[in-house]
Amino acid sequence: MHTLRLRDREFPPGDFAVMAVVNRTPDSFYDQGRTYGFEAALAAVDSAVRAGADIVDIGGVKAGPGDTVDAEEEIRRVAGLVAAVRAAHPSLVISVDTYRAEVADVVARAGADLLNDTWGGPDPALAEVAAEHGIGLVCAHAGGVTPRTRPHRIAYADVVADVIAHTEALAERAVRAGVRPEAILIDPAHDFGKNTRHSLEVGRRLDEMVATGWPVLVAVSNKDFVGETLGGLPVEERHAGTLATLAVSAWQGARVFRVHDPAAAATALAAVRRLRAEAPPA
Repeated sequence: MHTLRLRDREFPPGDFAVMAVVNRTPDSFYDQGRTYGFEAALAAVDSAVRAGADIVDIGGVKAGPGDTVDAEEEIRRVAGLVAAVRAAHPSLVISVDTYRAEVADVVARAGADLLNDTWGGPDPALAEVAAEHGIGLVCAHAGGVTPRTRPHRIAYADVVADVIAHTEALAERAVRAGVRPEAILIDPAHDFGKNTRHSLEVGRRLDEMVATGWPVLVAVSNKDFVGETLGGLPVEERHAGTLATLAVSAWQGARVFRVHDPAAAATALAAVRRLRAEAPPA
């Protein structure tokens, strides 16, 4: 099992890292643009740090279908924020959610420590950018779908086997490109190129991904599969289901947890560590 090393932080097997989401988008499915403004986004980062976030993941493009956002606009939204966060929080691990190498190069120069490619490697140059700047990379599985699209009736013979094969191949390619192995994570990317049944299967068998030895990131916070599993709950009613899914993922060995509520996630993960006798009761 790899010890994850990002910036000056280490997250060995058994440790959990909370990754807080901060979106500079006007159309985020969760916050509907509440952190689109620069000052609002910076305040959200400050709040996440106070809540115990180990990593902050900054995004400039809505994951789902929506208005076209080119690379220039994505850079405008995220690069200045990354620089401001780096100045305000010198030791914070900063991640940027992007699948474009052009954007990645700019944010790496601004102070990013991790590139979070949630779309499964559509731009192969992203790994080269991570290697050039000595920063980390998230290798995710999205079933080969075009970024920001929702596939129709996607199918897998074995979704978990497909996830593992794809993410391991991306991780190994990143190592060949020069990315430090201890700075690479793999992510099943629940709901990306998957329906609810696929996402649940991945969640039940997450320990198979953990067994690869690569640190596993899970991004399940308030996602559609959580709402659909619980009878069609809207986004604002998925909090309890999110925490339950986080706990199950942590129990199976996931390492990093991308969330909208870092304080609640940190509490849930502390409970898992104590239930597993990996930490003494508080």
